[in-house]
This record gives sequence, C-alpha cells and structure tokens, in this order.
Amino acid sequence: MAPQTSETLTAERILEATEEVLRRHGPAKATVVDVARALGVSHGSVYRHFRTKAALREAVTKRWLDRASQDLAGIAADEGRDPQTRLRVWLATLFEAKRRKAGDDPELFATYQVLTGETGAVVGEHLAELTGQLTRIIEAGVASGVFTAADPAAEARTVFHATARFHDPGYAKVWQRPEADADFTALVDLLLRALRAA
Repeated sequence: MAPQTSETLTAERILEATEEVLRRHGPAKATVVDVARALGVSHGSVYRHFRTKAALREAVTKRWLDRASQDLAGIAADEGRDPQTRLRVWLATLFEAKRRKAGDDPELFATYQVLTGETGAVVGEHLAELTGQLTRIIEAGVASGVFTAADPAAEARTVFHATARFHDPGYAKVWQRPEADADFTALVDLLLRALRAA
C-alpha cells in the first residue's frame, strides 16, 4: 500500500490496511504498528482515528459485519417480492455470503471469528439488525395474509436460530458438504410451512 500523508489518512484507509494486516499476520500477531507501517505513517496517526487497538479491532469487525447486512437489508425492504420469496431469498443470500467468505478467504474468515468473539457489543448490534430485517419480512407476510404470527419478532428470532447451521461461523466446515444445499432448502421449506400454518 502506498504511503499516506496525515492529510489523506482516513478511517476507511486505516480499516482497509488493518484488514490486510490481519489477513497476513492473524489477530494474535497483528499490531497497530503493523497497520501504521503498511500505511507509511506513524502509529500515532492511526491512534488519532482509533484511540485504542481494541477500538480499531472493533471498527474493522463492524465494517465486516455491516457489509454482510447491507445486501440483506435491500432484500428485506424489497416490496416487489412477496414475503415468502423475500424470506427464502434473504436466508439463501445470508447462507451464500457466509459460505463464500469462508471459502474464498479462509484466513480472514478465521480472523473474524476471533474478532467477533472479542467484540460482543458489535456482534449483538449486528444480530439485532439481522433479526430486525427478518421481523419486517414476517410482518409484511402477516399484513398480506400469507403468514400468521402473533409475535413477528419472536418468529423472526426462531427462524434465525433455526437456520444457524447455515450462517453461524461455527458451522463453516459443514457448508461445503454435498448435502448442504438440499438440507438448507428442506429447512426453509419447513419454516415457510410453519409460518403459513402458525
């Protein structure tokens, strides 16, 4: 990465460099000095944007999680799709995004598994955002008469937990199994039947 002057150094550039440093060194060995060196600045310049190493790690984790939820937010808000299709596409997009991240960049995926364990508040906000999106889809289904749910938020949490095998990083090793897609489809079909008959 090209050296930065303090005038052009931004939080976004620091986060990009941090991601590269984490990919190279892993979370145990990556330091703020490594990030500063990659940017061609002093570590004090990095600390002007992120007051502590923990704040930097939290910010890079939030950035990673936010990328995952942006596409999903668009699906949840897409009123051009019926709620059943929206729910199916939302869950499939989440599964595919997690599977792609684990397969395409396993070093960085493993790093983020460590970081998400350190940043409980950021992960909690991310999970609340995802279940909020599911809640909006289920509410739309109730409003259109497709789903029957007395408490859409509770149903959304249930759907999220029931599908954990297809998005929780702890299950990453099973995502490449030959039967994974069929298992995922069967589970989503079951959940949709339950929402229609609830």
